[in-house]
Amino acid sequence: MKSEETIYHIPVLLNESVAGMNILPNGTYVDVTFGGGGHSKEILRHLGKGGRLIGFDQDADAENNIVDDSHFIFVRSNFRYLKNFLRYHNIEEVDGILADLGVSSHHFDDSERGFSFRFDGELDMRMNKRAGMTAADVVNNYDEEKLANVLYLYGELKNSRKLASAIVKERAVKKIKTIEHFLTIIKPYFSREREKKELAKVFQALRIEVNHEMEALQEMLLAATEVLKPGGRLVVITYHSLEDRMVKNLMKTGNIEGKQVQDFFGNVLTPYKLVNNKAIIPTQEELERNPRSRSAKLRIAMKKEEK
Repeated sequence: MKSEETIYHIPVLLNESVAGMNILPNGTYVDVTFGGGGHSKEILRHLGKGGRLIGFDQDADAENNIVDDSHFIFVRSNFRYLKNFLRYHNIEEVDGILADLGVSSHHFDDSERGFSFRFDGELDMRMNKRAGMTAADVVNNYDEEKLANVLYLYGELKNSRKLASAIVKERAVKKIKTIEHFLTIIKPYFSREREKKELAKVFQALRIEVNHEMEALQEMLLAATEVLKPGGRLVVITYHSLEDRMVKNLMKTGNIEGKQVQDFFGNVLTPYKLVNNKAIIPTQEELERNPRSRSAKLRIAMKKEEK
């Protein structure tokens, strides 16, 4: 029989990411992607009497996994509001921040959420079901150019313009509401050999747009830089090149764009020192146990001491 945690989500790179936080028993930590609570539970095991952990998640379903622990505070909100909610709880600085940016198994396996092309259902894809825009709103209301841009930028689809054109033509005849209807439109544009990979890219692009994921990630990363104590750790697990590039840029240069600013001696001015110069990836054992970890990359950086 599977545990409740496993049913919701198997935590990726669990030991490596928690070890990377270099947890102090009396420290204050944040898990900005609480989800099934797997990473949070492991962090809590390392905390002592004075330790605190704040868990963020905008999805109401995550509340079913809240940890019953006096050291834990749950915040139902998007992690882009990290700084605001820390201040609400009278927390100015933290010793470590963990972000697992992957979509949980729970979301992919819930046909009602519309995250997966494996099931029919409504084209939804909202992480926060209280939010307004759905994937159906995107495919039915965006103009052709904007739709093509979403598919190209967030899905890296070379045939984004053809896909957008086909979607616009179909919706002029009948509104696109379900996954099944949507698939009948886009499947002819992919070869059978690459169909699953390409469909995954389409759904990724729509999900990122619906949830404003790149904007939210940028805001969270910049806020993390402000609230981390000197010596504090930023630990991030990424799953696709767009978010990984953003995280890598911030850790190496201190900004999202990756623009290097150097001092008189040619040293790059950045608030971070890389803990691992090369991204940590899952072991073969983990890949066999949890195939969804296959694209995961773990990056760890330490906030430099202020001079």
